[in-house]
Amino acid sequence: MRTLPPGFRRAARGFLATLVCVAMLAGCSDGGSQPMADAAGGRGGGIGGAKPKAPPQAINVPLATDAGRGSPGVVAAGGADAVYNYGPTVMADGGRTRMWWCSQYGGSGPPGDDILYAEAPTADGPFTGPGGGIPAAVFSGNPGNFDGVHTCDPSVLRVGETYYLYYTGAAGDHALGNSIGVATSPDGITWTRANGGRPIVDPSHDVHRDNVYGAGQPTVVYLDGWFYLMFTDTTGRAAGVNGAGQFLLRSKDPVFAGGVEALSDQGFTAVPTASTTRTRSLVDAFSVDLTWIEALQAFAIAHETTDGTTVTFWNQEFTASPYRPVLIPGPWREGPGLVRRPDGHTPLSAADPCGRVPLDVVRATAIGGAAAPTELRHFGVDVRAVVACPTPDRLLSVLDGAAMPSPARTVDLVAGRRVLRVDRRSVAAQLAGQVLDQRVPSLNTVPVTTRLQTGAKAVSAAGRGVGFVLADGKLWPLRRPEVAAANDSPVTEISPQQWDAYPMGFLLGR
Repeated sequence: MRTLPPGFRRAARGFLATLVCVAMLAGCSDGGSQPMADAAGGRGGGIGGAKPKAPPQAINVPLATDAGRGSPGVVAAGGADAVYNYGPTVMADGGRTRMWWCSQYGGSGPPGDDILYAEAPTADGPFTGPGGGIPAAVFSGNPGNFDGVHTCDPSVLRVGETYYLYYTGAAGDHALGNSIGVATSPDGITWTRANGGRPIVDPSHDVHRDNVYGAGQPTVVYLDGWFYLMFTDTTGRAAGVNGAGQFLLRSKDPVFAGGVEALSDQGFTAVPTASTTRTRSLVDAFSVDLTWIEALQAFAIAHETTDGTTVTFWNQEFTASPYRPVLIPGPWREGPGLVRRPDGHTPLSAADPCGRVPLDVVRATAIGGAAAPTELRHFGVDVRAVVACPTPDRLLSVLDGAAMPSPARTVDLVAGRRVLRVDRRSVAAQLAGQVLDQRVPSLNTVPVTTRLQTGAKAVSAAGRGVGFVLADGKLWPLRRPEVAAANDSPVTEISPQQWDAYPMGFLLGR
């Protein structure tokens, strides 16, 4: 008999003993959060520059939503023997939507959870595997290690040239068996375990409850050089009686081996390890997803409640809630995966980047034949009437990484909060995180810093990479060296010393 997802097995034992307690808890969460009957369904930057200081924010400002939407049916599923599909992480990446989620293939690795991969033009699907076939199992258990049987609940980022996969791993069905691991990849498909194959977050063991799930369900965002990691730990001191709760760590090290800070009632404080005592939970829920919304200058946490996905908001230091929650309505059976950029931030609204924020999720909506969540579907709303770009600094911050038509029949790219005029649209599309069909009118008030002309000078140096030398005399490094050829720019080899002597622009590319 094929095994079920680890959370469904482990959580069932704890919750059979605490059924009455869970029923009582279902109505007592802030914001209407409904604790789920399992603790393990999945959840489901290159261009930089100094960020302008944000003005003080109001607290609990109501947000209006419209443009409700949803896919007409199921958008993704594994092959014929994949009886469950849940816990997606969804990435809007260079004109395609990429998704990883938890499932199980009978012929892939040990008999446990696998992480599948597929892609589509939009979140409405249909999602297919590489080359157009069935979704591929790209990550499975590693026998003899902490994740020997199950790998589930993916959260995927891309920072620079590297993809990071954060996941729940388990060696079997033993109590408190879940921990969080990380793997890296050059393409999001072929993965190598990091940290020597060891977990980066273990259960804290502050309190042992009837729910013996442990630590898992990670979701990660990259912001201002920090990796923000939110996760479930049913042994955390601040978790609910049923183990529900979401804890937050941050580090500039993607494997959280050092420089770790934990969110407590005193804010972010340095801790010796990532398995420190959990003293503050941000939401009474299992299975959440996290994103940063630059247009609102806020983190957003998506979690399931009675009527759909509730999105709650926190400022950057998690000291206040600047906005009231919003709801993405519709059916659900397992946690949401927000549609995010490679760095975990929310994409821009193509229609009105300064006035709207799209909030889109993919989530399981039915219980399938294995008594586990399946039928992944897309739902979304827009937050409207946002005032995201009141000043030039805020405008450039919100539009950072976007390209759009220029008044000169070329394309303007916002990079490092500067405006670069690019002659070729095809080149701008490779450098941008998102290409807008319409120009944002207020960008006309911002001067163009420099221009990338067809055939512009390009240089390379050992250990440095490839970059354009533009009309401003600065060297603008490229995340993807092949962009030089797309621009018909011959590449001249220079020494590392010559490279370092150039005044630097910002890294081009997402």
